[in-house]
Amino acid sequence: MLSACNKKGTTADSSGNGYKITGKFKNAAEGSKVYLDELGEQQFVSRDTAEIGKDGTFVMTGTVPETGIYKLALDPQNAILFVLENQKKIEFEADANKLSETYTVKGSKDSELLKELNGLMMAPQKQMEGLKSRYMAASSAGQQDSVKAIEAAAAKIQDKSGKNFKAFIRHNPNSIMAVYSTLTLINPEEEYPFADSMLTVFKKTQPSSKYTKALNERLTKLGSVTIGHQAPDITLAAPDGSTKSLSSLKGKYVLIDFWASWCGPCRRENPNVVKMYNKYKDKGFEIFGVSFDQNKEKWEKAIADDKLTWSHVSDLKGWESSAAKLYNITAIPHTVLIDKEGKIIAKNLRGAALEAKLAEILK
Repeated sequence: MLSACNKKGTTADSSGNGYKITGKFKNAAEGSKVYLDELGEQQFVSRDTAEIGKDGTFVMTGTVPETGIYKLALDPQNAILFVLENQKKIEFEADANKLSETYTVKGSKDSELLKELNGLMMAPQKQMEGLKSRYMAASSAGQQDSVKAIEAAAAKIQDKSGKNFKAFIRHNPNSIMAVYSTLTLINPEEEYPFADSMLTVFKKTQPSSKYTKALNERLTKLGSVTIGHQAPDITLAAPDGSTKSLSSLKGKYVLIDFWASWCGPCRRENPNVVKMYNKYKDKGFEIFGVSFDQNKEKWEKAIADDKLTWSHVSDLKGWESSAAKLYNITAIPHTVLIDKEGKIIAKNLRGAALEAKLAEILK
């Protein structure tokens, strides 16, 4: 989480319709400050401060323009995330040395749900951390069977985590935390039907929420390039100066591989993509490489160095590539798998996941 970079303050309230936050932090130094920050679009923004009394207590009052996610912090690394809205009296208790681990909250059901969500997030994170050292060791030792087994275990953890998040969202359709979770924890490219169905619910239960509006904007952009839709055609220049179209490969399963010579993760994934291409190219599988390079020589050198023997195109405009805008791509590597009719059937497949999907469809 980012610390505050701006200070605007909350509006004082004299009508009794605003919020009231009371807290008691054990082990807090008398006279120390507690900070109230709002989660903005990119960072936390400072809204208010209060002084902690001799008995560890503090009080904050004010009004907010709309319900949102905030944090109470003694410093940037020692904080509590919660939901703040008007007409709420929220009470906190915690040990000042470990706020996030020890706090209890009363008076805000949404804040209780946020605490529950944090628990759902922490469990898989700890499991993945446990796999990380094993993966690095197996990878360094060249133990490919172990690497694949660990990747499969990680995929299971992620799958279970995703199911838990979706269950949490379904069970709390009236909570701001359900909207926020859909927006931040659900991959809309891979889970578009679910996200879109929940958006329909949120438009009824929380139509004015900034999170509902942000989710609507995101899904609107993704609508034409989600699983089940026809992949938009791409026609760009090949390295030899000729033009090449994605539609020219119709009749085969095609992996659209968005990458660049300067992209480290892309280059590290290339050996696996080469392996899959060589294994399945005679069984109706093709790759259409779309580069976000700007330097033609570096692009061509990377193709040669990594032995990428499939079709390649680029307009050499980097992130301003027409293909990036067409497919709403903000990060690479990014892959889109389409069927023989040009319909999108999967997205962002890499490593073991790509191999498993190709084995399934090409048998």
